[in-house]
Amino acid sequence: MNSLSVVVDHQLLPHRVNAAIERALSEQRLVGVVVLIAHGGEIAFRRAAGFADREAHRPMHEDAIFRFSSLTKPIVSATAMALVERGGLDLNDTAMRWLPEFRPRTSDGSEATITVRQLLTHTAGLSYSFFQPPEGPYHRAGVSDGLAEPGLLLEEELKRLATVPLSYSPGTAWGYSLALDVLGEIMARSGGTSLADLVERFVTAPLRMADTGFAIRDPARLTAVYVDGAPPRRMEDPDVVPFGAGAGIRFSPSRIFDRSSFTSGGAGMVGTATDFLTFLETLRQGGGGILSSESVRAMMSNQIGGLRINVEPTPSWGFGFGGAVLMDPTLAGVPQAAGTWKWGGVYGHHWYVDPQNDLTVVALSNTAVEGMAGGFVSELMTAIYREPAPTGGV
Repeated sequence: MNSLSVVVDHQLLPHRVNAAIERALSEQRLVGVVVLIAHGGEIAFRRAAGFADREAHRPMHEDAIFRFSSLTKPIVSATAMALVERGGLDLNDTAMRWLPEFRPRTSDGSEATITVRQLLTHTAGLSYSFFQPPEGPYHRAGVSDGLAEPGLLLEEELKRLATVPLSYSPGTAWGYSLALDVLGEIMARSGGTSLADLVERFVTAPLRMADTGFAIRDPARLTAVYVDGAPPRRMEDPDVVPFGAGAGIRFSPSRIFDRSSFTSGGAGMVGTATDFLTFLETLRQGGGGILSSESVRAMMSNQIGGLRINVEPTPSWGFGFGGAVLMDPTLAGVPQAAGTWKWGGVYGHHWYVDPQNDLTVVALSNTAVEGMAGGFVSELMTAIYREPAPTGGV
């Protein structure tokens, strides 16, 4: 499929997207979802469907507040770039400059040098415990993924993380990881205030993202959370959700209410779909005063050279700052254009910005992990894109 020829059909879009949403709800793959689609700077589709809390019969509304999980990462990455623009941080700074107590080592025991750029791009040698078996090194050390373990302090988290050898030498591979949690503390120290304050100062306050932050301002609008099943079951606290070949993702939905929990730069925020669309559209249109166009281009461009985040089945995606970057749509087998920037969140979310097609899509659900990595993701994409009708004679 030639992604450059793909267009968004505004007449068919509502019918097709609604059909995808209804199918996911009727087949009990999702409990509730908010989908927002912007095309050419205008809202082309918006809908809240299903339940925010099934047991309480509370319907989903567009202003529902979700646990963002990894939707936190692009917001924190944008905040990091704002610090870089102001000279408070440099992409080539070493972690040790700001965190002298954090001294990770490679598998041979030698001390490793990790840079801010490597943390932003997940090439620092760190990992996540949910990728590892139950007796893996992160589990043995008690490392948190920033989604559970309420009350764990960042000082203790960094201490535990530094005891585990790096998965690879920094800069030599790509590995999704706790890098943004480490970077968050670097940002706090370089900025002279908390990570939460920096995010509010440079991103959420200027964009009037009033419901987005590391604490909940209106708990009554927070969605309940569910786990894949037929039907999805309500998530327990704590809970472990199967994911890939690892030990599973550890969740504690109550973590967001524990102010003593460390501020997770990779997974700790909450917010609404509307706020997140505002953020993405601001970047797509050039930065909107929170970032320069150069910083936005850097965020949405491949920053890992010849490395790819998905060698199998095809090496089609690179990585920028805060999200993956589509390098080869044909290899990926997707209708999105080259340069599409995307990511998701394990609580059940996915998003992407397709700059060539002036398209931004935000789909936040309360069902882990269908809304991030299940069939709904591809079904929604198919509903949004279509190829133009052929022209010319037979």
